[in-house]
Amino acid sequence: MSRLVLVGLPGVGKTSVARRLGVEWQCRAVDTDDVLARAVGCPASEFLRREGVDAFRVAEMAALTEALDDDNVVATGGGVVTTASARELLATQVTLWLDCDDDVIVGRLGNVDRPLIGEQVETSLLALRREREAWYQEVSRARIDATGTVGDVTQRVRDALHGVAS
Repeated sequence: MSRLVLVGLPGVGKTSVARRLGVEWQCRAVDTDDVLARAVGCPASEFLRREGVDAFRVAEMAALTEALDDDNVVATGGGVVTTASARELLATQVTLWLDCDDDVIVGRLGNVDRPLIGEQVETSLLALRREREAWYQEVSRARIDATGTVGDVTQRVRDALHGVAS
């Protein structure tokens, strides 16, 4: 079982916060997109484009299961919550939802390759938020404001962990 799992929209800072906590807690920080990429032999974005969403979600579930097998801080792909079996698994973990305003996320995304976002970033983020928001809430013990620096958000995560039961 992992120490902590972070969920949220693409670009909200899950990987950066997981890395910071991994250093602080002296444990591994694992990004499920990296686990997936090692398993399929190419970047997650390339696999998604090549194989499609259904194959990607199957591989993502395998990556999530692997990431949760050890004492890790896990940063998930933003869409992991779209799969019912992933939501069931996430609900058994100490899962926190990182979230902030879309304009903050747009500023963070820059030129990063995000196949499900495409060229119309603001429109795509709004659609993803509408689709996934209830699922993030369903699997999470708390919603964390991810506005500010990695240090700011990491402190909010630590504070929230004091208020949620393991």
